[in-house]
Amino acid sequence: MAAGGAALAVAVAVLVVAVAVLWRRRAVRGEGRVCVVVLGDLGRSPRMQYHALSLARHGRSVALLGYFQTRPHRDVLNSGEIRVVPLSELRSLQVGPKLFQYVVKVVAQTVQLLYTMLKMDPPSYVLLQNPPGLPSIAVAWVACLFWRSKLIIDWHNYGYTIMSLNHGRNHPLVRIAEWYEKLFGRLSDYNLCVTNAMKEDLWVNCNIKAVTLYDRPASYFKETPLELQHQLYMKLAKDYEPFKPQHVPESVSWKAERSAFTERDEKNGDVTKTRGRPALLISSTSWTEDEDFSVLLKALEDYERYINEGVQLPALVCVITGKGPLKEYYNGLIEKLHFKHIQICTPWLEAEDYPLLLGSADLGVCLHKSSSGLDLPMKVVDMFGCCLPVCAIYFECLHELVKHNENGLIFRDANELAEQLKMLFLEFPTLEGKLHDFRRNLRASKQLSWDESWDQTVLPLLSQNE
Repeated sequence: MAAGGAALAVAVAVLVVAVAVLWRRRAVRGEGRVCVVVLGDLGRSPRMQYHALSLARHGRSVALLGYFQTRPHRDVLNSGEIRVVPLSELRSLQVGPKLFQYVVKVVAQTVQLLYTMLKMDPPSYVLLQNPPGLPSIAVAWVACLFWRSKLIIDWHNYGYTIMSLNHGRNHPLVRIAEWYEKLFGRLSDYNLCVTNAMKEDLWVNCNIKAVTLYDRPASYFKETPLELQHQLYMKLAKDYEPFKPQHVPESVSWKAERSAFTERDEKNGDVTKTRGRPALLISSTSWTEDEDFSVLLKALEDYERYINEGVQLPALVCVITGKGPLKEYYNGLIEKLHFKHIQICTPWLEAEDYPLLLGSADLGVCLHKSSSGLDLPMKVVDMFGCCLPVCAIYFECLHELVKHNENGLIFRDANELAEQLKMLFLEFPTLEGKLHDFRRNLRASKQLSWDESWDQTVLPLLSQNE
């Protein structure tokens, strides 16, 4: 407890000294400029990229600050109004106990982030993603004091609840993180959040007034035309075995352009879906503790058993995209599975290919269990943008997004997921049944786009002070 408190004490001391030194040199905030801050990988922070694009669409000059580990979407990189400000990734200290290493990391990030921000031209607003909020909330608050800028926090979740997945809810470090998050969160000028459940919790438990801005898919999340599907499959087949044609009939020329799912007619160039093609199941993940992929693997074992027992089900290609700390662990489990009718691959897709694959898939699966029970999975939002039905694991506020038996199904364990897969893929690829109904409902749903929702929710916050 003392060491964890020392980390915060040192970080706060650095901030206080910075404020004292810089107070006399306070800058005048820059009209029209916004600093969007992510103390994480920019390429894996789609919501903050969307914020940057929306700000740029309204003529704002945007500094997008974060770690440049994964390339952001090309719309961000090609925008003349958005300047990416990369943070250098700090190497973890490998000396001493883990708590000491964490203290050093917090202090180093505090200095690095504050130094980087104060070198920038003063913005009118700082828009900060939380989590991670330690130490970014305090640093952003100090920078806003210096700049005379307004601080907007976009609450995606609570950082301390994510920390509790590893350490337990009552660990001293988790309790300090909770205290810090609630204390410094109150110092913001405006707050956004991702669900009405979080909006209520912020007010009741933190005395923070927030506005709900639901995640919406970007315009490039949509159903993928068959020609683009074929091009994507052929591209992925170069590196991933499940996308290659498994059984080529003798009637098909060996020169034919063919993937596991599609083929191009040599004579007229038309693309068609192959007969007897496998179903394409997709999930995306950050490979963290809040997603238990053993649930999916167990359901796939049951699915394989159904086929062996004579149930008329298609073969499956299961694609799990993403990067994260537990990827190697789950890859080890996948390698131990010996399926005859199921193939699994775990690629990392380019930013432009990910929506194309979602728009080509037959079913999405989401295993995200919110650490707080208050946030919604962005991956499901993107899948719905592509009119892709979803099976999602239950947690408290999931009903704000997934409507059971309307746009997808909600399951609680591997057995229930296996039964849902069997029901949805029975006699695949028929144009009747639940899978078709869900897709039709998604096509018919008229939800606000991200741009429309952002203009109604965020734009007024920026306009009322100018």
